[in-house]
Amino acid sequence: MLMEETGGTSRAISADSLLDAAEQAFLRAEFDVVRPLLQRLRTEFGAPDAFPAAVRYDALLGALAGRAGNWPEAVRRCPDEPARAKTGVVHSLAVSALRELAREGRHTDTGVAAIVVVLWAYLLHEEDRGDFRALLTERRGATVPDALWEQGLGQLRGRVADLLHALDVRAGRDVLSAWSTAWEAECKDDTVIFADVPTDAGPHALISLEEAAWYLVDYRRGTDFLAAYGARHPEADGWPAAVPGHDALTAPLARAIANRGRELVLAGEWSEALAELDAAVWLGHTLVADERAAVREAGKNIGRSRTGHGDSPAVRIAGLEQAHRLLPGDATLAAELTAVLVAEGQRRAFSDPARSRSRFVRALEVTAGDPGARAGLDRHLRADLLKILDGTYTGGELSVDEVLDLLARQPDCSEAQSWLGDHYRDQAVAAAARGCRDEALSAVRESLRYGEPPWSHGGPGVDELLSDLLVVAARRSDSGTRADLERRVELLHTASAVTPQHPDFFGEDLETALLDLAEHLETTGTPTDVIELFLRDRMPIGVSARFDQIVEAAYRDRARTRERAGDPGGALRDHACAKRVGAGLPAQGFLFGPGPAPRRPRRAPDEQDTLF
Repeated sequence: MLMEETGGTSRAISADSLLDAAEQAFLRAEFDVVRPLLQRLRTEFGAPDAFPAAVRYDALLGALAGRAGNWPEAVRRCPDEPARAKTGVVHSLAVSALRELAREGRHTDTGVAAIVVVLWAYLLHEEDRGDFRALLTERRGATVPDALWEQGLGQLRGRVADLLHALDVRAGRDVLSAWSTAWEAECKDDTVIFADVPTDAGPHALISLEEAAWYLVDYRRGTDFLAAYGARHPEADGWPAAVPGHDALTAPLARAIANRGRELVLAGEWSEALAELDAAVWLGHTLVADERAAVREAGKNIGRSRTGHGDSPAVRIAGLEQAHRLLPGDATLAAELTAVLVAEGQRRAFSDPARSRSRFVRALEVTAGDPGARAGLDRHLRADLLKILDGTYTGGELSVDEVLDLLARQPDCSEAQSWLGDHYRDQAVAAAARGCRDEALSAVRESLRYGEPPWSHGGPGVDELLSDLLVVAARRSDSGTRADLERRVELLHTASAVTPQHPDFFGEDLETALLDLAEHLETTGTPTDVIELFLRDRMPIGVSARFDQIVEAAYRDRARTRERAGDPGGALRDHACAKRVGAGLPAQGFLFGPGPAPRRPRRAPDEQDTLF
């Protein structure tokens, strides 16, 4: 839209020409002319809303507001990206903001700090995007030499940086929330979005914690970042997982820690370096090539001295374990860790067998089938087998599979053969006691593969050998407790059942065992315990007078107890059972010839089963 100028000339005016005139008046310091021109622009054409006119228009109004001390208006008008605005206008606003920020009592005005950060970073950018050098050349009336230009830029950057740093120190801000950090980041990466900065916010609004952290890490200020983060979160149990900003800072935090770990490798601090790299991986960092090389270097040297004196196997193993966790697929680290574990296992074989064994086990976990580790464990296993056979072993139960594996590797190992023979014989006895005859016979056959027991002669059959094993086991159950007496009876009964063709082989032993158990129950148990033993039908009536007496007395005792409890029917049944047992007692005169005929005319074979 064009209009005729006043004064009778024919030259047409436009919004752009009014904006140009206002900018030129501002640069000539004719400030009383600038506002009328901008007012006419608004009145006749409306405030510009398109780029770049809107940027130029806001920059002019912001510069005027800054000169007048109206900083809320200056902050509101300051453009995000001042490109295409007149450099002199931008410079004027930047100088005014810097002076205002330096004034005592105004350094907390975040809006002013944002203007200083954004505009001075724009003016002093290395690429001179705002054509600041041309402005200085125009004002000087001569070209600015390169050396002078660089010197001037450095001085200006220094003044801005010093002011912002001084204000940060005064306010106690760390590098993660400092205006100076925002200034440095803006100079490098244009990170501040001015339109998003509220005028009443703190320095964190200029640049987020994550952006500040990444800037510090990317420009080798990771140490400052870690110091600030550590001061914010001094938790003794590691990096916190649920604190404000933690998630956003995890990635740069991990990168900074990894960088510090790499630097510690260069300094020869191997343990500390591995700890840092491990922490970085724990935080989710993926090691890159030079960090993986640092892990290998630390693993190669940790726990070692230059002369070989004072080497620490424990430190070396711990460090190699850490390096192996960081690089689980690295064959060199795995081989080195395995070798160190085997050497330590061999060194402690006699002084600390438990630790020696654990070193060999770990070596096999790292390198499956390692011959040194396998041989070391085999030596320990053979020593355990010898102790078991000698009766001096105090460790845990051995695994059948590991003994079988040992015998497969060393077929002539007599300790393994003897142990396996004993193991399968014990299995046979246990299975027979449970009533699992087939399982017991199978275990006997397995035991025969490793040699017959020393008490067998003439190569007995499997049944006879099982009976022998049961009898021997029964004879060992002699502690006098009820459980052992019960087990002794069951083992002997099972032995007689295994070889029914020879019922008298174990009859006397079984009768003795039953009588011992009955007498034990008579003194320590109840009448019902004795009666239940009798009803198992392990010994017929009339075989042992003493056994029959104990059973008869038990029935009579229980009958009296039932009478007192008001159970006459039960008492009568118990009295009847007692009479029937008593009727089967043989005469007391066997030493002088046959005894008298039994008091009952006939004793049916199944009477004991039908007492109830």
